[in-house]
Amino acid sequence: MRDLVYYVAVSIDGFIADPDGGFDAFTVTGEHDSVVLGEYADALPAHAHAALGIEPPRTRFDTVVMGWNTLTPALDVGVPSPYPHLRQIVASRRTRDVDPAITLTADPLATVRSLKAEDGLDVWLCGGGQLAGALLPEIDRIVVKRHPVVFGAGIRIFDGAAYEPRTFSLTRARSFETGVVIEDYVSASGA
Repeated sequence: MRDLVYYVAVSIDGFIADPDGGFDAFTVTGEHDSVVLGEYADALPAHAHAALGIEPPRTRFDTVVMGWNTLTPALDVGVPSPYPHLRQIVASRRTRDVDPAITLTADPLATVRSLKAEDGLDVWLCGGGQLAGALLPEIDRIVVKRHPVVFGAGIRIFDGAAYEPRTFSLTRARSFETGVVIEDYVSASGA
């Protein structure tokens, strides 16, 4: 079985995006790039790989799961398939016209359970907060890129999740001069 990994940027106060879904306040570059461009290069969209002149390593993830609102910014700038190097699954409550490389699911929990039972690399949960809240029982690992900014309001990391305490163990924390801290957590329940 493979893991569902929630790899996400977050503010100090637990937001993954501003109230309009933007994330421009996060520190984009700095020494933490060694992790973003190295260990997690599979999680970069195709246009970032092209701009950097690199190929996706295909060593960490082979599938990405995201909510419709996470896909929308790419669609808004004319990118119909942001992660063509990954199998792309988008959770949507209604039928939508999407690129043939994207699979829509109205039942993300069942879809993720099926994906985890397959052979392959880990599955990346890209966002958003509501989807992460719904998938929390299936999340095996959380990798938080905590940025030195407070939003005050916005989309929470587990937006709308019910109160059901679930323990994760901190396995690694790396601090960078940019103020970014990358924290790795593993589910204590073995999801």
